[in-house]
Amino acid sequence: MEGMDHGNHDMGSMAPPPSMDGTTMMPRRKMMMHMTFFWGTAAEILFSKWPGTNTGMYYVALLFVFALAVLVEWLSHCRILKAGSGHVAAGLVQTLLHCLRVGLGYMVMLAVMSFNAGVFLVAVAGHTLGFFLFGSRVFRKSVEDEKNSDLPPMSC
Repeated sequence: MEGMDHGNHDMGSMAPPPSMDGTTMMPRRKMMMHMTFFWGTAAEILFSKWPGTNTGMYYVALLFVFALAVLVEWLSHCRILKAGSGHVAAGLVQTLLHCLRVGLGYMVMLAVMSFNAGVFLVAVAGHTLGFFLFGSRVFRKSVEDEKNSDLPPMSC
């Protein structure tokens, strides 16, 4: 196009924009976000600056994600409602349980999105143990118990 300057536009050599009082603003230091799986204890999981640089807190965070995953599986296979409950009360309890299950499931998903391999492994291990304890036939008294959870299975 005519009249347009097609010169070298090196964005890296531009000075930061001036602030309202005429001084230049300092560029903010950004934390690197991983977009591939990585090993290490330097990760932010679920909350800003958590677990921090303390290795012990990293393991607490892993335990937290593991417990969340087990809890999601328990909610998926629990039996809280009593036979003969009213339809409205049972529907409200089912809705609350579904809300908890989905919310906690999303928290596990967001933790995995930290791309930390340790978080991924404990989330899978938590879902695995939770299913083994609450969803598999190992601890069922009868085949009838398989159909007696309060919530339908989660679908992908």
